[in-house]
Amino acid sequence: MVTLLTESGEYALAGTEVSTTALWCPAHEAEAATGWMAKPEGLCKGAVCVPLPAGHERELVDGGRINLAALWRQLGQPAVRSERGHVWVLSESGRERTAALASLEAPDFALPDPSGRMHRLSDYRGRKVFLVTWASW
Repeated sequence: MVTLLTESGEYALAGTEVSTTALWCPAHEAEAATGWMAKPEGLCKGAVCVPLPAGHERELVDGGRINLAALWRQLGQPAVRSERGHVWVLSESGRERTAALASLEAPDFALPDPSGRMHRLSDYRGRKVFLVTWASW
């Protein structure tokens, strides 16, 4: 069992095979955890597809499995693992985070109001919104 941490959450992946540089995951689990899936045109997430590098296809996709660590490196994103390889973190690059912060645009999120009705930040685009945050650290 491998624990995968991504921008969208924490996932327990069964049937994975790890090495110092690879995180081979069954395709259906890779898609559930990251949104990326293997298609004839390459590895795709929504409308975005990354072609598999000629001659290196088997480094990314092999027999119904996807090497998520290799995909992240192909995307220019950091993929790090614990010393034992039982915890992996797939994240976005520092450059992308810096650009997002510089844009001063808050990421979309959803939270309930006191009555339990969900509100998404994107529901208020174009209107002034006052965001208050708090952290104990």
